[in-house]
Amino acid sequence: MIQPLFNWRTGVSLIAIAIVSGTIIYSQLLAKKIAQEERQKVEQWVEASKLFVQDTSGISDRLVGSIITGNSTIPIIETDENGKITQHVNLDSSKLVADSNYVRQQLQQFQSQNESPITWIDPRDSTRVNYYYYGHTRLLNQVRYYPLVQLLIVALFIVITIIALTTNFKSVQNQVWAGMAKETAHQLGTPLSSLQGWVEMLKETPGAEKIVAEMEKDVDRLKLVSDRFGKIGSSPQLELHDVVRQVENMVEYIRKRAAGKVQFSLQSDAKGSLLVPISPPLFDWVIENLLKNALDAMDGKGNISVSIHDSGKQVHIDVSDTGKGIQRQNIAKVFKPGFTTKKRGWGLGLSLSKRIIEQYHKGQIFVKQSEPGKGTTFRIVLNK
Repeated sequence: MIQPLFNWRTGVSLIAIAIVSGTIIYSQLLAKKIAQEERQKVEQWVEASKLFVQDTSGISDRLVGSIITGNSTIPIIETDENGKITQHVNLDSSKLVADSNYVRQQLQQFQSQNESPITWIDPRDSTRVNYYYYGHTRLLNQVRYYPLVQLLIVALFIVITIIALTTNFKSVQNQVWAGMAKETAHQLGTPLSSLQGWVEMLKETPGAEKIVAEMEKDVDRLKLVSDRFGKIGSSPQLELHDVVRQVENMVEYIRKRAAGKVQFSLQSDAKGSLLVPISPPLFDWVIENLLKNALDAMDGKGNISVSIHDSGKQVHIDVSDTGKGIQRQNIAKVFKPGFTTKKRGWGLGLSLSKRIIEQYHKGQIFVKQSEPGKGTTFRIVLNK
């Protein structure tokens, strides 16, 4: 299901890139055409202006006047051969009054926009030269900046689409996990009931007391596992519990089942009970997952230490081991469903742990530190 989503994203991105690229190319061609027409209009305006001044017969007044007054959009600045500004048209009148340097600033801007000014040489005096610099019209600016606006709109559309698809994908994925967990709990229910019945019958058998006691522990353990799976997908009721006691119980449980030369230690800076709103079955599951992962990483020897720190508004729980460590490229993947470096297992333990801590307890769980060959530290952050 992940692959089609990736292909869909790629398709949307390619279509968007094609649309924007086509728009940019067309807009640039259109802008170039408009710029050429603007230059022609400025050249006509220059010729008409000079002709209007020189022609004393009045024959061309009407034609020349229409050309001069016809330019109401293109800003033009005239300078002499020494660079002195001699006249200007279509500049912002309000800025002309407010800023004495406005015309000079506009001249510098026009000079940077146009590679070469329009030159007019007086036919009666070749030493008299005027230069005409002009700026872009609002239409040309709109045509040039339109692709950028469109690019932003398309990019926003792609981001919103990807977020919507990702959210929907995660929602479906969560529903699948919750459904699998509840179905597992349901399937465990029937054999558990039968086992409880057999245990009760064995209690009446002389000499089976030790066997019954051990079987009861295993049945209780299966009931706990079933209860944990049953709570996945539901909103657990968080209650205040002593988190130090909860962690201590799980450390002791794993210690008894740890093979080899593995040393366990638990430290807490809390004075007395440290009450935190948790769901005990689910919280114990997370601690158990972290401790089992630490055991798997050490090949039967090493140290596992758990430290609990009360920071005031939060509680930090660090689970550290002296095992193999995690490769740098795998740190970002350890909480993803299906990722595992073990030969056995589905790679769901840390994924479920992250869901339990972040979605149900509104806390955080992450790899605080890891170095290949030296060990790993996972941190859990819970809000008090």
